[in-house]
This record gives sequence, structure tokens and C-alpha cells, in this order.
Amino acid sequence: MTFSNNGSIGFSDEQAELLEVAQRFCREKSPVDKVRSLIDDETGHDPAVWSELSELGWLAIAVPEEFGGVGLGLAEVVPVVEQMGRALMGGPFLSTTVAAQGLLHGGTDAQKNVLLPDLCAGTPAAVALVEGSGDWDLTKAACTAKRDGDDLVLSGTKVLVADAAAAAWLLVSVSLDGAPALVIVPKDALGADALTREVVIDETRRSYKVTLDGVRVSADQLLSGASAVQTLAHVDLVTSLLVAAEMCGGTASCIDYTVDYLKTRKQFGKLIGSYQALKHPAVDALIAYEQARSHVYAAAHSFSEQGEGEIATRMAKAQAATAMSFAADRAIQFHGGFGFTYDCDAQLYRRRAFWGDSQHGDAAYQRKKLADLMF
Repeated sequence: MTFSNNGSIGFSDEQAELLEVAQRFCREKSPVDKVRSLIDDETGHDPAVWSELSELGWLAIAVPEEFGGVGLGLAEVVPVVEQMGRALMGGPFLSTTVAAQGLLHGGTDAQKNVLLPDLCAGTPAAVALVEGSGDWDLTKAACTAKRDGDDLVLSGTKVLVADAAAAAWLLVSVSLDGAPALVIVPKDALGADALTREVVIDETRRSYKVTLDGVRVSADQLLSGASAVQTLAHVDLVTSLLVAAEMCGGTASCIDYTVDYLKTRKQFGKLIGSYQALKHPAVDALIAYEQARSHVYAAAHSFSEQGEGEIATRMAKAQAATAMSFAADRAIQFHGGFGFTYDCDAQLYRRRAFWGDSQHGDAAYQRKKLADLMF
């Protein structure tokens, strides 16, 4: 459920319908044995499932109709991402959605008309915003762009670029003339050795280092429809909201996995779920999950409201990261020695929690930002 600033509940019919469809689709297309099999796959996702997902119109949900979209908002994307997180589904959905939102906010009409219809139809994209310093302030880009006639020549390196190999183009943050800027970089503009696969803790992800040295793109690939600082702030919040939704889904699945074990595993002649030392933390995990989910849907409902939307989103990101980390830690603990092996699914949830927490600011970072916003 969500609440607006006047206390009324806000959960649309469209959200409810998408939640039901996404829950069924993700459960059928991404069972945990398939998730594990894709860990060793180079792409990290099933192209057939991506095609089905595209045909369902999910990539078009938050894109205006004039650009080939459905014309809804990010609030309607949240239940889809939540269910993907619940199934630990891989693929470039989140990256493509964030790239589309960045383009919508900061792109020119010409850029939107060319790129958004293809994205809605299933063409993946990615965002390249993070550099070696790991600074979560996205305006501090060390990568540069220099004008050379009608072109821009880029230099520098981006890291933790999720789904870069699958993307048709990347939305890249740079410093241009001493100020932040965003540039659309087509995949074919990159060098043959520009992408280097990174080893990250969540092996269901595909993350890359992208070398931009010498990359040349036309100057009309520069996003100039809005201030780059404003667009980066928007992208930051969009990503935080969707990652929080994904972690909420993962938390729910982790709790289900743990409770099933507590109800079947016996120790000293009794089901271990009958011991209060295990029951109480399991309840704590459930309460933390419910709190996080309430924050996520409240943030989705208020996302477009200036001020309140940012506060709600940062609350959701902090709470979702805390809830999933706690639930996954307890899952590992309750599974005993088996929990510390890679064969235990609790490991998948804990690794996903680490990844999600690190995206665009961990829980401590979000709380610091909240202190500045609220006091």
C-alpha cells in the first residue's frame, strides 16, 4: 500500500494488474535452478525471456505514448521490478528503464523520437555513471569530453556499468567545458576492446569496465533538453527507487526460503522453527520487509512530488537495503554450515543485497542525505 501526503492510500488498478502478471511471469520464467544455470552464461539472461518481456510492453510502461510507450509512470514499473527481484531474474530491464528515464528527462525531442520507440520495442540500453573513485555524487565525473569540430572526443574509464555488453547505446556522464554533461554513446562507437567484464559479488549480474579513450561521437548526441545536473539527480532517484523495489522482492523470497527450511529441518527431535531463538528473528525479518515495502510503494506514489518524492525514495532505499541484508544474514545463520556454502540459496540473496545496497548510495549514505533534507 502507498500513502499520499494527505494520508490517503494510493495503489492503482494498473499497479495491481501488473503485479499479478509479473508475479506469474517471473515465477515461471526465472525459477532458482535457472538463475543458477545462468551464472555461468556469458549474457547472464535468457534472450527468449527478454523477447517475451518486451512483447508484454514492460519496457514501454513509463514512456509517453508519443514516443511509442504506454504512458504510465514509474509507480507502475515498481511492481514489475519487485517481482523480478523476487525471482532474482537477470537481464537489462532495470538498466534500459533507467536509460530511458534519463533520456526522457534530459534529451532533445529528436533524440527521444529516434531512440525511445526502439527501447520500448526491446532494444537494451545502459547507463555509465560510476568511476574508479566510487563517488556517489554523479556530478563529479572525471571522464571528459572535448569538442572537435562537430564531434565530441571522450576520454576516461567508467566502472560497474551493468549490462553494457547487451546495450545498443550507453548514457555516459562526462565533464564538458568544466561542467557535468551527459552523452549518448552508440555501442558501435566504442573500440573493440572497450568493454572488460568485471568480477562482482552478485554473479547474476553482468557488469563491465568501459574505456572511453578516443571514442568519438557527434555533438548532437549531447543531451541538451535539460540541465545535466537535474537529469543526473533524476536518474539517481529513479535508480534508487527501482533498486529498492528489486531488493524488496528479493527479501520476500529470502524469507519464504528461510521459513520453508525452519518448517522442515529437525534438530534434537524438533522442528527448528519451533525454537523461539529462530522464530523471533524470522518475525523481525518479516516486519522489516513490510516496512521496506510500504516505503517503496509510498515512494512510487509520491515520486513526482518535489521534495517529498526524494525523501520517500531515500527512505525506501535505506530501508530496503537494511531489510534484505538482515533477512539474508539470518537465512545463512539458520542454515548452519550449509548456509556458508554456495549451494545454499541464501548466498544468492546475500550477494544481491550487497549489490543493491552499493547502487547509488548505501543505507548510511541515504540516511545522511535524509538528515540534510529533513533537518
